[in-house]
Amino acid sequence: MLFRILHDESGGEMSYLLADVDAREAVVVDPHGPDLPVLQALLAERDLRLRWVLRTHHHDDLQPSEFPSLCQLGAPVVQGDPRPGAHAVADGDLLPFGNEFLQVFATPGHTSGCLSFVWRDRVFCGGLLAVDACPHQPRPAHPAALWDSVTQRIFTLPDETLLFAGHERHARAVSTVQEQRRWHPFFAATSRDTYLARIATLAAQADHRHSAAERPLDQLA
Repeated sequence: MLFRILHDESGGEMSYLLADVDAREAVVVDPHGPDLPVLQALLAERDLRLRWVLRTHHHDDLQPSEFPSLCQLGAPVVQGDPRPGAHAVADGDLLPFGNEFLQVFATPGHTSGCLSFVWRDRVFCGGLLAVDACPHQPRPAHPAALWDSVTQRIFTLPDETLLFAGHERHARAVSTVQEQRRWHPFFAATSRDTYLARIATLAAQADHRHSAAERPLDQLA
């Protein structure tokens, strides 16, 4: 097996390449437009056929060229939000590549159609655990759904399960279920109501900053 991490040092975004080298089939998770030349070179170097382009989530409203760029890779693009040209999947679906497969986990919350992908002892969960740290989305789109996805799906996996993020935080991209269950700043040792109250505070603070930014300068004095 081949497993490679692609790190965009300027933005901190993480992409992952998995390949069954014997079968010469590969999968890429959360690629971005700037990754394409490197990905194509890696595939060509090993003579690999790309089976799937997997997106845990996206911000195509802010990056409209991203989806068309990914379609140029020539493999089905899998994402939770339906759109023309995307490959639809359901929770629990298996996505084969060579003699391996990934399982689809529906984990909405960060965005409405967020997916996670499980491979062996690893989960590629994108921005699921970022909460207030995503550079494109400073708070969850659906806070209650995010709580359920994290606590009822991800945190019920074995302690040693590795969690791979879509964006580094504090120079880290990988953690474990046990670590996040014990020390995550929003989900550990708290209740659903307390978590939702904290998210509401984040939203109120963001709205206040937005309102202040729109006021004329003479009103801010």
